[in-house]
Amino acid sequence: MTDNDLSIRKVLAIATNYGVEQDELTVPVEHLRGWGAEVDVAAVSDDDIQTLVGDKNPGRKVRPDLTLSTTNAASYDLLLIPGGTLNADRLRLQDRALEIVRSFTESGRPVAAICHGPWVLVEADVLAGKELTSYRSLRTDIGNAGGHWVDEPVVADDTHGWTLVTSRNPGDLEHFLRETDAALATESV
Repeated sequence: MTDNDLSIRKVLAIATNYGVEQDELTVPVEHLRGWGAEVDVAAVSDDDIQTLVGDKNPGRKVRPDLTLSTTNAASYDLLLIPGGTLNADRLRLQDRALEIVRSFTESGRPVAAICHGPWVLVEADVLAGKELTSYRSLRTDIGNAGGHWVDEPVVADDTHGWTLVTSRNPGDLEHFLRETDAALATESV
């Protein structure tokens, strides 16, 4: 595999059908597809995903490829969890989303979460001993879940047998994509 050739990789992005931050879903999905990765977007239902810009203004609609309930998490190399306050708050209440997260972390596959996305990791109880970043308001929740929060554009932590890539907000997407690419490129096939 050459640098940035992700054609043999499969990525799963999970979201609810309303409230995901537009660029935190669409930019990574388009970026990874542009490098040849197969990317599936799974939502709670098969209805269109209404993205938001800045947690309030309607953004693009995205058609999910499958639903959380029909997702076979074992067939993917990396899990992408975009933010958006409403999205992450609702996604962490979906038992199936938490099962998917645990499937990745227990099997040592990488997870990339941005902005409010780490809320799902808090609820899945997989952050003990991990260093990460997120939107600033999650700092206390992350600490209570055993994680160590830092204010950096991107953090890649590979402790405890799985890689976690995190960023604070859409302004950090360039850094987030670089580290997500690296995590995906090093994932064994």
